[in-house]
Amino acid sequence: MGGRVTGAAGALADGLPGWVTLLRAPNPGPMTLDGTNTWVLRAGPDAPALVVDPGPTDEGHLAAIAAQGPIGAVLITHGHPDHTEGAPRLRELLDGVPVLAADPAHTAGGDPLTADTRLDLGLDLRLLPTPGHTADSVCLLAEHDGDRVVLTGDTILGRGTTVVAHPDGHLGDYLSSLELLSTYREVPVLPGHGPALADCGAAADFYLAHRRARLDQVRAAVATGATTAPEVVAVVYADVDRSLWWAAEWSVRAQLEHLGVEQP
Repeated sequence: MGGRVTGAAGALADGLPGWVTLLRAPNPGPMTLDGTNTWVLRAGPDAPALVVDPGPTDEGHLAAIAAQGPIGAVLITHGHPDHTEGAPRLRELLDGVPVLAADPAHTAGGDPLTADTRLDLGLDLRLLPTPGHTADSVCLLAEHDGDRVVLTGDTILGRGTTVVAHPDGHLGDYLSSLELLSTYREVPVLPGHGPALADCGAAADFYLAHRRARLDQVRAAVATGATTAPEVVAVVYADVDRSLWWAAEWSVRAQLEHLGVEQP
């Protein structure tokens, strides 16, 4: 154990496998937390690495990724710009390395990701389609030298909870994806934002409980007369900073759709 990290992410070193490196992008914010986590997985010093989520188009960050040595492929967990924007430039820096995503729009030099995708990089890698946050969200189960990790993108974050990005994201899909992730008990989580977590199963359980509680709150708000997503947000998210209500509205629209409530 004792993986490598760089810069502000140094506090995460304890507990990471030695074949995992974290490079954190300098794009902190309310939705990105401390910044986008770019994960580099490498079976050995001379093995080609897998880069997961190159992050924004920041030349310093992309140069740091490219400097990690031979890179065999770049994998995108989902299509939001804070994870994908830097991929075309990184591909230039790496002389055309394949960029792989579930969405063909973010794929270059290879086929779109599916549950059957296999990557020959010296690591045991298993793609987990986990739609919900977005329709194209995937997670990755990685195993090497007796250690396992799950890379979750924005499906599970290292701090707080995530949004269901309606209309692309769907709550029913998201709940099913969390049920799948809940089976990975005591497997560490390498999230798209925030610190690594010790137990994917426990994190998924927490997210499921949170989502079900929010559904109950939305039902109650509708029962008392809230008829639009903004009205529900004002009731259910009254204790949340108003600057984040626009993101909460995504999730509320997904919840209303899940409950079969017609929306204007």
